[in-house]
Formats: sequence, structure tokens, C-alpha cells
Amino acid sequence: MSSMQIDRLLDTVVTHDASDLHLTIGRTPTIRLHGHLQNLKTKVLDSEDMVGLMKSITPERNQQELQEVGGTDFGFAYGDAARFRVSVFRQKGELAIVLRQIPNRIMTFEQIGLPNICYDLIRRPQGLFLVTGPTGSGKTTSLATMLDYINGTYDRHIITMEDPIEYYHNHKKSIVNQREVGNDVPSFSEALRRSLRQDPDVILVGEMRDLETIEAAIRAAETGHLVFATLHTNGAAKTIDRVVDAFPVAQQNQVRVQLSTTLISVLSQQLLARIDTKGRVAAYEFLVVTPAIANLIRDAKTFRIDSMIQTGKKFGMQLLDDHLWSLYARGAISAEEMIDKSKNPAELTDKIHKLGRTVGRVEWDEDFDSEDEK
Repeated sequence: MSSMQIDRLLDTVVTHDASDLHLTIGRTPTIRLHGHLQNLKTKVLDSEDMVGLMKSITPERNQQELQEVGGTDFGFAYGDAARFRVSVFRQKGELAIVLRQIPNRIMTFEQIGLPNICYDLIRRPQGLFLVTGPTGSGKTTSLATMLDYINGTYDRHIITMEDPIEYYHNHKKSIVNQREVGNDVPSFSEALRRSLRQDPDVILVGEMRDLETIEAAIRAAETGHLVFATLHTNGAAKTIDRVVDAFPVAQQNQVRVQLSTTLISVLSQQLLARIDTKGRVAAYEFLVVTPAIANLIRDAKTFRIDSMIQTGKKFGMQLLDDHLWSLYARGAISAEEMIDKSKNPAELTDKIHKLGRTVGRVEWDEDFDSEDEK
């Protein structure tokens, strides 16, 4: 299969606005559209196709890594149409490739439905702003939107450390330097350590993967920088526990104190399939660290945070399940989708039953079974 055909496949991804392209032997190329997999009407891929496809997009350095450790990740631009984040790996001795489309245009707060309180919080000169949620929940998009707003509104030096770089930011009012882990710098912790000598105002840490990175991020936030970082956690309270638990027990009290003074906010999100229109919609849990919440963090009483979020609406706070319910009530998402992504499924199921409705098994949508017409 020639590179001509990878272009055709990528064109399909871009024109359908699919989120991912899956390539593996014994199956036709498959796209993920609005959360569902859909086969393309092309030939079933064999070994030779996979090697050809891999070679047509994978840089030399990454082909080497694939040889050595059985997998590699990189990003590449597909002309002006889109960027892709690519994962090539071996399975059953064969190659498989997953390409995630990264939109070229950065969206606005309104388009992705970010809470307005974010505008005020990201003006702060220092502190830690955590964006959390499972893989594919739109964390990168939310962060890109917030950084783009800072970039266009304030004069700041923004340094990002990402693996790989997803959204490319042009310099606007701010200077934006983006460092790719594995390419420009060996690790997140190394990038963070160095960044403090680079006169930054705003630092984005693509992922807080290890203790060293978490420590460095908290330190950077303490020393007068606005630090954005992501974690794969669900919910605001759990995120705080997760950060504290990453440290040895002897340090945990000190970390709670540090977090109570440096943490500004936790934005926890989920991405859901819409039923009112095509596409996806994000549901947010939003914690704003008020003095009362700072006390709960310091005193290790994170289990009380959820009820504080519930009563903190005037600060712009909201619980995930409340946002899910409002999306469901508006007819934007299905009951099943709401229940699947919620933190307290039993409670929401109960609310649905009180309305005299039932939650059934999801009926498979035939459209997604059908082959793509292209």
C-alpha cells in the first residue's frame, strides 16, 4: 500500500471529522466517529500494507525505537488540514497503528463550554491549575483553549512541555515556546527543572507522570508561576488524593499544606456522544479552591469536598453528575451515556426512575455498522 493510500485514509478522517484511525492486519481501516468504530470500504490490511503504511509516516528515529522497544509515539502535520498523534506498536508479531486527529483550530471557551470562572482563574499570576479525566476526554483541547486565551490577551512567556506536541500555538501577545519530550528534552521532570531558568510566567506540564514531575510542578507553582498540568483521575476530590498519595507517607502532610496554598482549581471532564446533534459534548466537574476548601485539603478531609462543591455554585463550582444531569435534561445526551460516565450511577438511575423513565441497555445504532460510503 503506497503513501498515496495513507493520504486517502487521512483525507477520510479529516472530511468526516473522525477522532481516530485504526490500522491493524486482518481488518479494513477503521475510523472512530462520534465515539463509535466504523469500517471503511477498502481492502483488508495485510502485513505488507502495514509495513508500507508505517514507513510512509514514521520518522527514522521512531522506526528505530519501534525496533528496540516494540512501540513508538510521534506527532506529524498532514499539510494544513490537520495534525495527528500517532502510536505505532507491535501485536502478535505484526504492526498496528492508531492515529488520533488533533484539530488545527483552537476553539473558544464558548465552543467547548468551559465555565466562565476560568477567565478569572487563568489571570492569576501563580498557582496550580489541574485538568483531569480519562484518556480522550478532551483535556488537551481545554488546555489549548485556556493557553490560547492567555496568549491573545496577556503578555506572558508561556512554556509548554508535551509528549508529543498536539496543538501548535503561534506567538500572539505572549511568547510561546513548546518543548516536545523525547525530541527537545528527555523528560517532563527535566523540562520542568530547566524551565524555571527560562523566565516563564505560565508553564504547561502535559502529564504529571511521576513523583519527580509532580514535585517540580508544585514547586514551580509555589515560586510565582501559573502551572497547568493534567492527570488521569476522575473527579476533583480524587485528584487531590492522588497527588498526595504519590508522595512517601512522611511527606504527605507537607504536600497537603503546599496544595492548600498553591492549588487554584481542578477541572475534571468527560466527553460524551451527543444525541441532539452529531458530535461530542464535554461534561465538567469544577472545583475552585476557596479558603474553606484549602482547609479541607490541609486537614486531609477531601471526602467533604464534593458537598462543598455542591454548595459552591456562586464560586462557579459544579459536580460532574449535576452537569451530566443538566445535559440529559436538555436532551443533549442519552440516559445510558449519562449513567456510564457518572460518579454515582445509582443516584442518577434513581432520579430517572422518579421521572417515570427507564434506563435500558444501549440499542446499537445500525448506522455505525454500515460501511463508510467513501
